[in-house]
Amino acid sequence: PQPPEDAHAQRVIANVRERQRTQSLNDAFAELRKIIPTLPSDKLSKIQTLKLAARYIDFLCQVLQSDELDHKVATSCNFLAHERLSYAFSVWRMEGAWSMSASH
Repeated sequence: PQPPEDAHAQRVIANVRERQRTQSLNDAFAELRKIIPTLPSDKLSKIQTLKLAARYIDFLCQVLQSDELDHKVATSCNFLAHERLSYAFSVWRMEGAWSMSASH
């Protein structure tokens, strides 16, 4: 058996590591929420964020496959392309297409 002081020190270190891990995970979700187009009414939990990210990826694949955007806009990462995709994704969500692919 370890002395109580050693066990306490190990618990304190483990708690610090867990807080750092949790903070890192929260930071990653915050960054993901910045990337995914959202509606003004959205207040996304972590699981909702992951599901919406998966739907957004599916949506982007559909856009690329359907050739709705010209080659230059589809392959660039500029602000205009992002704005157009964000708008198209919001329309796609509001039309209900996302609910059909929610099982992915």
